[in-house]
Amino acid sequence: MVKYQDNVDDVLNAVFAALADPTRRKVLQTLEQGSLSVGQLAEPHGMSLPGFMKHLRVLETAGLVTRAKDGRVVNLALLPEPMQEAAMWLSRYEKFWSDRLDALGRYLYQQEELNPPWKTVKTAKTAKEVKAAKVVKPAAPRSGRPSTSSGTTRPRPKKSGGPGPTRKH
Repeated sequence: MVKYQDNVDDVLNAVFAALADPTRRKVLQTLEQGSLSVGQLAEPHGMSLPGFMKHLRVLETAGLVTRAKDGRVVNLALLPEPMQEAAMWLSRYEKFWSDRLDALGRYLYQQEELNPPWKTVKTAKTAKEVKAAKVVKPAAPRSGRPSTSSGTTRPRPKKSGGPGPTRKH
């Protein structure tokens, strides 16, 4: 059982690592249409062939693609089994989160029924209440005692002095 679990974990780790890159995800999407040559797969990605081959190696190591040589042409095809393992793993968590989010939704709906928003909003009835609501308490001095200075403080300069000189090409 432990050996099987380790194997599943290795497969999942490789699959999720392969899916982490957008280039590799695009390759898999392209291969959904059917088998293609390495050149056909590499063309839309605009990268060097050695760089693209590294992506293909990651996909092949994860078991997501298989390669078949036809003369001088190497074709790749999609293998669904590792993706099915990942989908099964994700489905367990999807159910868990879906149940949790449903419970949260029910709770919030219940709270809204008990305390409708239009009943909880307080509005000022008099000018005195409006004025009291706008009073801002001044910040306390940092040292705990008022300043003995009679001078005024200049405002601080902006953090940025604006754009610098333009470059000449």
